[in-house]
Amino acid sequence: MISGVFSVRMWGPVGFLTSLAYCVHQRRAAGEEPQRADGQHPVDRSPLELKMVQVVFRHGARSPLKPLPQDEQAEWNLQLLEVPPQTQFDYTITNLAGGPKPHSPFDSQYHETKLKGGMFAGQLTNVGMQQMFALGERLRKNYVEDIPFLSPAFNPLEVFVRSTNIYRNLESTRCLLAGLFQCQKEGPIIIHADEASSEVLYPNYQNCWSLRERTRGRRQAASLQPGISEDLQKVKEGMGITSNDGVDFLSLFDNMAAEQVHSLLSCPTLKRFARMIEQRAVDTALYVMQREDRESLQMAVGPFLHILENNLLKAVDPATPPGKTRKLYLYAAHDVTLMPLLITLGIFDHKWPPFAVDLTMELYQHRESKEWFVQLYYRGEEQVPKGCPDRLCPLDNFLNTISVYTLNPEKYHTLCSQVPVMELGNGE
Repeated sequence: MISGVFSVRMWGPVGFLTSLAYCVHQRRAAGEEPQRADGQHPVDRSPLELKMVQVVFRHGARSPLKPLPQDEQAEWNLQLLEVPPQTQFDYTITNLAGGPKPHSPFDSQYHETKLKGGMFAGQLTNVGMQQMFALGERLRKNYVEDIPFLSPAFNPLEVFVRSTNIYRNLESTRCLLAGLFQCQKEGPIIIHADEASSEVLYPNYQNCWSLRERTRGRRQAASLQPGISEDLQKVKEGMGITSNDGVDFLSLFDNMAAEQVHSLLSCPTLKRFARMIEQRAVDTALYVMQREDRESLQMAVGPFLHILENNLLKAVDPATPPGKTRKLYLYAAHDVTLMPLLITLGIFDHKWPPFAVDLTMELYQHRESKEWFVQLYYRGEEQVPKGCPDRLCPLDNFLNTISVYTLNPEKYHTLCSQVPVMELGNGE
């Protein structure tokens, strides 16, 4: 442990406490503001100006990553790969510096697994394409129609797009952009992608040695934990799967979720135990992730949080040159990205992040006091991050919350190079 090296930064107020919070409180106390169905008051945005939006989203529905070892298999027909015409939108992929597209070792690995019906593992389907198009349409309603924040057509001066270099994510991004801009553009669409060895849009176990060592063997150990072990045995017996085949709740849930969203069914047992399988998959992931270990969460998503934090700081800094920020930042990520992100923000609902889910971060400035605020949404619903007094969170409060886990590249490299304490004690 080297927690002393990465001490928590405390952000001072970006401005004085705004009169907005006081006014909202006064209206609530007087009962003048109507409540929503969930008992919360809607946020009054009339004194606010939207300055920036960041969206982190999971790719759309796909085929499973690895089939289960059973005789009955779902039929992954090649017709599921037919592209809906409204999602067609040309784009170019470059590396982060604008150079040639990096190699994708993951896609090569997925193509080694062919499923019944002809599809490969991990392929985006037309169901997933439609999901992403629908997400794009929702963003269009929010930021083009309801609020004239973005241009109706894609403008590279307004929008920055980054994705992990995996085909289902790149294609999901295409479909989202098609829905958001209705296939209209005023310049080339560039999707930026990093090399797999240095990617930070997911926990990079290959690049971060310390994270890999901390989690080594924990997935297998999770299946032996009380409660998880008994439930796993119950499901596997119902499916006729032997006990020594490496099947765990993560692989069960991956297949179940993929089959459900495509209305496919390979085994009734998956449907019968659906709720338990999801919950135990979450339990397994939390056990592997070691959510109580701050350094593990830092190594999992700290560099990505640093990117999101930097975007916020550049937007509020008056010294930032024009053209160095965008109105919208889009990041195509994964469930294994969103889960630790939600944990660090204190808004994890103990449900697996579904296909095409989004975490949206809005940055506002009060028109009079010039105070800055962040509004967070998950699955389109308002959230209150930990450390924030309300859904409309003062920027300094929000920065304090994420600073506990944020890592710049230098600190990330240092932490990932450390020998875990557990190994120092046993001489391995």
